[in-house]
Amino acid sequence: KDMATKDLSNYKKSNVPSGEDFTIGIVVSEWNEEVTSALLKGAVSTLRKHGVGLDSLVVEYVPGAFELTYGASLLTSNYGFDAVIVLGCVIQGETPHFEYICQSVTAGITELNLQSETPVIFGVLTTDTLQQALDRAGGKLGNKGDEAAITALKMAALNHKYNNDDDDDFDYDDDDDDDGGDTKFLGDFISLS
Repeated sequence: KDMATKDLSNYKKSNVPSGEDFTIGIVVSEWNEEVTSALLKGAVSTLRKHGVGLDSLVVEYVPGAFELTYGASLLTSNYGFDAVIVLGCVIQGETPHFEYICQSVTAGITELNLQSETPVIFGVLTTDTLQQALDRAGGKLGNKGDEAAITALKMAALNHKYNNDDDDDFDYDDDDDDDGGDTKFLGDFISLS
C-alpha cells in the first residue's frame, strides 16, 4: 500500500522564506544510508536553492534513528541554530522494534519542540518496505529531505517573527569554548568552485 498521495518535493517557491540569514543544523541517521544520504542531498539542495549558505549549514551523523533525538538536542541547546532537521529511515521488520523506534523518535522530537526555542523538523521516513523509502527519498514520490528543508525555513521564519532578539553578537565559531573542537560548517569542507 502506498501511504503518500503527493510528491514530497512539490511546493510553491513563492511561499518559501529566504534562508539567507538562517543557520540550519541537520542530524542524519547512518542506518539505511542509501535512503538517508538521498534525504540529506535533497535537504541541502533545497536549502541552498533558497539562500542558505554552505557556511550556515552543519551536518552531524548519528548511528541510527533512535539517536536522532539526542543529536538534535545537542544542536538545539548548544549552537543557536534557526532550525534543526532530523533525517532518518525506519523500515518495518518482523519484530516490534519498528513500533518502539518510531514511537520513541516521534515522542522525542515532539518533546524537543515543546522545550526548545529552536524548531526541530521531523524528516524521518517510516515505511513498510525499502522501495517505499526509496520512492520518498528522490524517487517517484519526491524527496522527504526537500519537504523537511522547506518546513525548516518556514518554521525558522515563524520563530524569528515571534522571538527575534537581534542577538547579533552570537558567534557560531566556538573557538573560545573548551568543548574539544569547533563547529564544522559545510562551507569548511565544500569548495564552491
